[in-house]
Amino acid sequence: MSLKDRYPKRIICLTEETTETLYLLGEQDRIVGISGFTVRPIRARKEKPKVSTFIDAQIDNIIALKPDLVIGFSDIQADIAQELIKKGITVWVNNYRSVEGILDMIAQLGRLIGKGEKADQLIRDIENEMVSIKAAGNQMKVKPKVYFEEWFDPIITSIQWVAEIIEIAGGEYIFPDNMNASLAKDRILATGEPVIKKNPDIILASWCGKKFKKEKMLARPNWNQITAVKNNEIYEIDSSIILQPGPASVTEGLSQIHQIIQAWHQKQTP
Repeated sequence: MSLKDRYPKRIICLTEETTETLYLLGEQDRIVGISGFTVRPIRARKEKPKVSTFIDAQIDNIIALKPDLVIGFSDIQADIAQELIKKGITVWVNNYRSVEGILDMIAQLGRLIGKGEKADQLIRDIENEMVSIKAAGNQMKVKPKVYFEEWFDPIITSIQWVAEIIEIAGGEYIFPDNMNASLAKDRILATGEPVIKKNPDIILASWCGKKFKKEKMLARPNWNQITAVKNNEIYEIDSSIILQPGPASVTEGLSQIHQIIQAWHQKQTP
């Protein structure tokens, strides 16, 4: 058996970020199944069978596809992973929450399929862009206070990688103590009062696959007192870009947030 034949050839991705990474590495032919929530790249939805959501998977269909590797994400997919392992399937589950974790995943996946050099180049490209954006942010005389909302009822604040992206983009994330909580339930605000007290200059919203409705946010008691609301500095970031822990968040997501922050800064400069 050649060395090439020892790498996984039939891969199922239970979440979007590894699907996107494999396409970026030019290794999409190895993918035999994807999550139904996959939207990046668009062609993946047309080319690959859908075998799971985020919390449920079609176990029999997965087995029928004869994967030599199934990739999942987080403790939320632990039950799926356990069931597949009991069926004799090799499973790799990532459980990171940070920007560094995203880059580590790309590096590890590249080596897992024998494409380490390609993965390293992708990481270098991402890191170079992050350095450039961070340098631009560091030159700003005033940094905006930024609030990110992941869900609206109950109010859930940002997961770690999103908060880190805001900081890289030149913003000051207003709930740094919350961001390290890996589970959404540990980032819940009982009321909107803490946001009012922090008084962000910019509000970013990405309601985890649900369309953001500004009027619902603005209907909260006393939110009209918030500077971001007064100045209409409220923006939706598509959840497929920013809430998936993969390349999209540290490329397109970072770029969008950086542009919003730069535009805000220009308004502050006479």
